[in-house]
Amino acid sequence: MSDDATVGRRPLRWWAIALVLLAIAALAFAVGRFSTFGAQGPGTPGTDSPEAGFARDMQVHHAQAIQMAMEIYRETDDDELRVLAYDIATGQAGQRGEMYDWLVQWGLSQSGGPMMQWMDASGESHAHGGDGEPMTDDEAREAMGMATDAELAALEEATGQAADCLFLELMIRHHEGAIPMADALLELGTDPRALQVAGSIEAGQTAEIDAMRSMQSRLGCTG
Repeated sequence: MSDDATVGRRPLRWWAIALVLLAIAALAFAVGRFSTFGAQGPGTPGTDSPEAGFARDMQVHHAQAIQMAMEIYRETDDDELRVLAYDIATGQAGQRGEMYDWLVQWGLSQSGGPMMQWMDASGESHAHGGDGEPMTDDEAREAMGMATDAELAALEEATGQAADCLFLELMIRHHEGAIPMADALLELGTDPRALQVAGSIEAGQTAEIDAMRSMQSRLGCTG
């Protein structure tokens, strides 16, 4: 098949995954609304609760993972990496939609106090900056393993093996930043569904880190 035909298919793949992500997010939102409708009560998490902080911060974290996964899905020619990117994008889109709905059902704002502040009670030292003050959003994003604007731009511009290896490097670091957040909620939280999702994130992203390290070795990524 000609290169022109191959290039012509890529936009279809891009729109296909975009539509899947929208459908998953909408389904998660709808399921959450019907399953938790009328669930507010004395035990509902408050705005300063670990559950609310986790839901807010993890939505931000997931949004960037989805962005990076969709970028490499469109760019990579590696079938195994494309499958992983699809799984990350769709899985985290569904979780993000559900966490958005938790806050809706709890009657809470989608934004709150400083990022990661809810983790203080877990004894996680990275919840504060070096002077003991709450982290700035930039400091929190770094602690959460998130990519900088410059790194995202580099990923968009990269091609071939360089793009694959940069994505794996950034996503491994990204996942490593999510696991302490999930661990903190498992320690501090009480809402059964939130704890279930946190456990799923911890287990799933740990397994994906192992898979990505294996891909780095196979692709000959260095640095």
